[in-house]
Amino acid sequence: MNSRIAISLICAALLILVNTLNAQIQHALGFVGMRSARVWVATDMEEAVAIAVSLPGSKAPERIYKSQTVARNGFSCIIDIEGLEPGTTYQYRPFIDVASGYASARSYSLTTQELWQFRKEAPDFRMAVGSCAFVNEPAYDRPGEPYGGEFHIFDTIVKKDPDLMVWLGDNIYLREVDFQSYGSVVHRYSHTRSQREIQNLLRHCPNLAIWDDHDFGPNDSNGSFIHKDWTLEAFEAFWPNPSCGLSDSESGKGITTQFQYSDIDFFLLDNRYHRTGKDSIGNVAPTILGETQLNWLLQALKQSQAPFKLVAIGGQFLNSAAVFENYANYKREREFIINAIEKENIHGVVFLTGDRHCGELSHMPLQNNNGIYDLTVSPLTSRAFDMTKEENQWRVDNTITGVRHFATLEFTGKKKHRVLTINVFDSNGKLLWTKDIPQW
Repeated sequence: MNSRIAISLICAALLILVNTLNAQIQHALGFVGMRSARVWVATDMEEAVAIAVSLPGSKAPERIYKSQTVARNGFSCIIDIEGLEPGTTYQYRPFIDVASGYASARSYSLTTQELWQFRKEAPDFRMAVGSCAFVNEPAYDRPGEPYGGEFHIFDTIVKKDPDLMVWLGDNIYLREVDFQSYGSVVHRYSHTRSQREIQNLLRHCPNLAIWDDHDFGPNDSNGSFIHKDWTLEAFEAFWPNPSCGLSDSESGKGITTQFQYSDIDFFLLDNRYHRTGKDSIGNVAPTILGETQLNWLLQALKQSQAPFKLVAIGGQFLNSAAVFENYANYKREREFIINAIEKENIHGVVFLTGDRHCGELSHMPLQNNNGIYDLTVSPLTSRAFDMTKEENQWRVDNTITGVRHFATLEFTGKKKHRVLTINVFDSNGKLLWTKDIPQW
C-alpha cells in the first residue's frame, strides 16, 4: 500500500469517527450575557464533554471548558463559559472528550451582548416567542389523531433569524406514564429535544424558557403536585436560564428569573410552583404567584428603567373571561397587580403568555397615558383552536390567531423613542398580523 492510499484511508477513518461523535452529542445555547454563556450538552451515555471556544481568524489557542454528562439528567449537563468579551462573536465546538480532543467537525457561533450603556444607543434586536410544543410519541400518546404537527415551524423561526427565543411554557407535554418517576420526566425532555427541527432552533440563538402545567405536572396542576421537585430539577437541568428561583427557601423556589437584553428587561415568572386552586379550601388563599414572587415582581418592575418590561407567564393575564386557567379566575391578585402598575405609574409592561392554543393581543388602558399589553402566542405544534367567541373585553381587533403560529418582537429606535413591533406568522412564515407599540 503506497503512502497516498494509506493517508486517504486514515482520513476516511477519522471522518467516520468524527461523524459518529457528532451523532452522539446534542446541545442548546442558553443565556448569553456580556461576558458569559450557558450551553446544555447531551450525549448517548455518561461522557466527559467539553466546549472549545475561539475567535474566528485568531491564532490564539482555543479555550476549553469541560464537564461531565450525568445519567440522571438524560446524559446531559450545562457548561458555563466565562471570560468572554462584550459584543464579540465567538466560534464554539461541543465535543466528547475522547483521548483529549475529537472535536465536532462543525463550529457554531454565539455573540455576546454589547456593553452599550453610557457609550451608544441601545442596540436594536429581534426575538421570537411561542408556546405549546407537542412532539408525538405514539406508544404513550392518547389514541386517535396525532396531537402534534407542522414541526417545520421551528425551521421557519430559524429563517427569521432571531437574536433570542423565549419559550412560553408547555415546551414539553408530560404524559400519564411520565408522572411516576424522575427518569420518566427526563425521558419526556430527551424525546422532545431529539426532534430535528427543535435541535436546529436550540443551536441557532440563545433559548430561554418558562413552564406551564404540561412541563410542571398534570393538566391544570398547581403547587399541590407531589412531584414538583422532580419537574423543577428537570427544568433546571435542561434549560440554561441565567438562574432558577428567587432563593433556596421554600417560598423562593421555582423557575423565576430576570435578565436584560439590550435595554429591555425580561421577567420570567413561575405560575405553577406556588399556585393554589382558584377555589382553595382551608386557610389557603387563592394565588398564582405566591406572596414572595408577587412582592418581588412588583418591586422589580418599579425598579426597572427599561422602555419595555416583558413579563413572561404561562397563562393569559389580561383576558377578562374567567375561563379555563386565565388570571381572571384569580380576580383579587390580578387586580392587585394591575392597581400597583397604575398607582406606581410603571410604564411599558407587556405580558407574554401562552397556554390557550389560540393567540391574540389584549390591551388595557390605564390612567396617566399608561396601559398594559398581553401578547398570547400559542400553539407552536400542539393542536390549535379558535376562541373568537370568547368575550375578552381587552382584545385588540383582528388579532385572534387560531392556527399554529409564532411571533417575533423587534425593538428599534433611539432612546425615549423605542418601538416594539409585533409580527405574528403561521408555521410557513406567512405574516398574519402586525402591530407597532411605541414607547410611552
